[in-house]
Amino acid sequence: MKKLLIMCGTGVATSTVVTGKIKEWLQQKGLDKNVTLYQSKVADEMNKIDDYHAIITTTVVPDKIKDKVINGVPLLTGIGADQVYEELERQLS
Repeated sequence: MKKLLIMCGTGVATSTVVTGKIKEWLQQKGLDKNVTLYQSKVADEMNKIDDYHAIITTTVVPDKIKDKVINGVPLLTGIGADQVYEELERQLS
């Protein structure tokens, strides 16, 4: 089972919107049975980043983890969302 973390500054607002979009995308791809979603805020996950197979964030993250996360802002704006889904699919495969 793959573990996917979706996080934002507070773990409430934008991560909830992105979680809904990712759930729908996972169902369309037939991956929903193979991926467990987690939602949180950046501050709570800093020491647990390596516990996840993929991470999407809608907020600024520390430089030390930037290479491990996917910028999820395009899922909020709609501009560049396809690239986010492509990268997520690559990380989950």
